[in-house]
Amino acid sequence: MKVRVRYAPSPTGYLHIGNARTALFNYLFARKYNGEFIVRIEDTDIERNVPDGEESQLKYLKWLGIDYDESVDKINPKYAPYRQLERLDIYKKYAMKLVEKGLAYKCYCTEEELAAERNGLSEEKASHIHYSRRCLNASPEELKELEKRGEYTIRFKVPEHKTYTFNDLVKGEVSFSSDDIGDWVILKRNGIPTYNFAVVIDDHLMDITHVLRGEEHITNTPKQLMIYEAFGWEPPVFGHMTLIVKEDGKKLSKRDPNYIAFISQYEEYGYLPEALFNFIALLGWSPEGEEEILSKEELIAKFDEKRLSKSPATFDRNKLNYINSCYIKKLPLDKLVELCRPHLEKHKISLNRSEEWITKLVALFHDRLSYAKEIVDLYHEFFETEFNIEGEALDFIKQDGVKETLIVFKDKVEKLEDFTEENIQEVIKATGKETKAKGKMLYMPCRIATTAQMHGPELPKMLELIGKAEVLRRLEKTLELFD
Repeated sequence: MKVRVRYAPSPTGYLHIGNARTALFNYLFARKYNGEFIVRIEDTDIERNVPDGEESQLKYLKWLGIDYDESVDKINPKYAPYRQLERLDIYKKYAMKLVEKGLAYKCYCTEEELAAERNGLSEEKASHIHYSRRCLNASPEELKELEKRGEYTIRFKVPEHKTYTFNDLVKGEVSFSSDDIGDWVILKRNGIPTYNFAVVIDDHLMDITHVLRGEEHITNTPKQLMIYEAFGWEPPVFGHMTLIVKEDGKKLSKRDPNYIAFISQYEEYGYLPEALFNFIALLGWSPEGEEEILSKEELIAKFDEKRLSKSPATFDRNKLNYINSCYIKKLPLDKLVELCRPHLEKHKISLNRSEEWITKLVALFHDRLSYAKEIVDLYHEFFETEFNIEGEALDFIKQDGVKETLIVFKDKVEKLEDFTEENIQEVIKATGKETKAKGKMLYMPCRIATTAQMHGPELPKMLELIGKAEVLRRLEKTLELFD
């Protein structure tokens, strides 16, 4: 049987790291086995759906490089429609089949009656707070009265004293007792199915062979197995991926302000989709070997569901930035300029600057960038920070002979007409030749006296961008320290 897997987002929100990982692992699994990857929209939570939720989900899957085979914009007539709200007649038909078979029944109880029943069981400290089956066990006379209410839900009749066992791709053998589950609603009063019913109907009719999802869904599996059994259908192979946790071991939340949660934000920050794809693939899965910088094609070739981790996956921000920096280093300069441009414009760094200056600024930090937005911080650190020489840097330039070196350097800078990287390099060399200063005792004083820092990008390139007038002002301020 051909492998068919699916990612089924709800348009109640946007694509975030957790959902992106689910989609990505399904995608890798499908591509590894020459199968098909389907994106199905679970839009039945009408009140919480956001207007652009579906569009955003699809947009950022594509941005990440997850090219699905079927969805609302790639329709296969055999399996359409791909939105649950467009499949309501299908769910009703199958729900009524279960009623006809005596495996489900209509429940006319009101929300108030159900709440009172639950409260009563809770006060009695009952071992299970399950529906009492009032409507299932009603006498013909009582049922006739209940039917006058008109509205009803359809509940699945849970088999008693039955164990549901399945072999999970990640966790191995998992078992649940039916006694822990009460008769549950499969179709609500408004005709909208509940998740655990709809997902089975959809997966069966769409020929889904494997279901890879987060471990928070594992407790849904027995209810789903009940529906498969009721219809005599073969269930798919299940695999429940472990949680993504923060460095402190606590569950990663999309509401945590210290973490970037949504894929759209990674695009805004200037992360590369290929790098993010690479990073997410390593959240709960590891390839054989030590190499971690892997292309999409390499990840597909290496993907092995047996290597899905049984332990929580740690979201390591330093690792993400390292991986992204590796991809940025390989990026052509013109592409990096375009990636950085929105951030330079937003912070008015590129205002009244030439294209050549912007390109040279980006080139200066090419090997230092972890993501494009970081260029703003690097610019401010090396160009806009108040010029003050302090601490270890101040101690260094107070050494014997440094003042004489700086006087010569300043004199040569003043005489320099064409203030370019190449000419600045020659001025530094000429200063060393005249003062007999070399190595650290030449370059470090020049750097400290013009940047107030002991380390940084290539000095001649940086000084060209700072500009001759500002470099001379800083040299004068530095020489005042010796008075």
